[in-house]
Amino acid sequence: MISAPQRKQLAEFLRSCRARLSPVQVGLPEPTRRRRPGLRREEVAALARVSITWYSWLEQGRDVQASVRMLETLSRVLQLSPEEREYLFALAQNRSAPVAPARSDGVSPAVQRMLDGLSVPALVMTLRWDVMAWNRLVTLLFRDYGAMKPEERNLVRILLTSPAYQADPGEYDRIAHRVVAKLRIDYSQSGGDPAFDALVEEMSAACPKFRELWHTPEIVGRAYGTQVVSHPQLGEITLEHTSYVVEGSPNLRALIFVPLGAESAAKVAQLADREARVGAWTAPAERKEYRN
Repeated sequence: MISAPQRKQLAEFLRSCRARLSPVQVGLPEPTRRRRPGLRREEVAALARVSITWYSWLEQGRDVQASVRMLETLSRVLQLSPEEREYLFALAQNRSAPVAPARSDGVSPAVQRMLDGLSVPALVMTLRWDVMAWNRLVTLLFRDYGAMKPEERNLVRILLTSPAYQADPGEYDRIAHRVVAKLRIDYSQSGGDPAFDALVEEMSAACPKFRELWHTPEIVGRAYGTQVVSHPQLGEITLEHTSYVVEGSPNLRALIFVPLGAESAAKVAQLADREARVGAWTAPAERKEYRN
């Protein structure tokens, strides 16, 4: 239940969004005479297919209930930005807006600069685990995503179908359980993304282990764990990874790998320093131990 101050804020927000739109912007004829700029309440109500009484009450700050479907409709009619849509849901329902289907417009230059400025491996991926951006240390410690086609940069596909991860059956089973259990949570938050459904269908056909685990109730909500990378020059490096939502992009997650222990930290620092000076380190073969 939302408070009276929230209802007032919601009413003011809706009025301001309505006022900034012209009839032409929403596909209506250009009016010949209008005392105030923007859309009228009855025009918004008609476009949203709700009664003028209900919409008027909403704009007056009365205690009326707005469903998810209605808020989505108003977001579309009022041409709200993703940030404004989030604000609308927060005011009207005290909750975040449902995640919209992922867009493939990449990451912002600022996010890429953040990745490049880190002294530890870090990457950004979508909810369906498509790797969208990474820094140089990821290339040196994991794999060169830049040498792969964009459609090949899916971490679920890499972890569960690459022969490098199947050499040890026990280790592969642990990887598969962890990946699928976490992917199921990400799927539930993907907003019915058709691309995510396509990935599930593809993996079910290509990977028996995925097909088996996808239909189990196992889920893992936490997005952290440890793994050991075997580097050709430096030997084993233990990393702990944590995940963060990229602000303004709920479909994106930043995955940051921090060395675990003084020895691993020294190796990563050595790798970063050597790369900064001469860029001569060799990227590792794709072979890692995945731990939870």
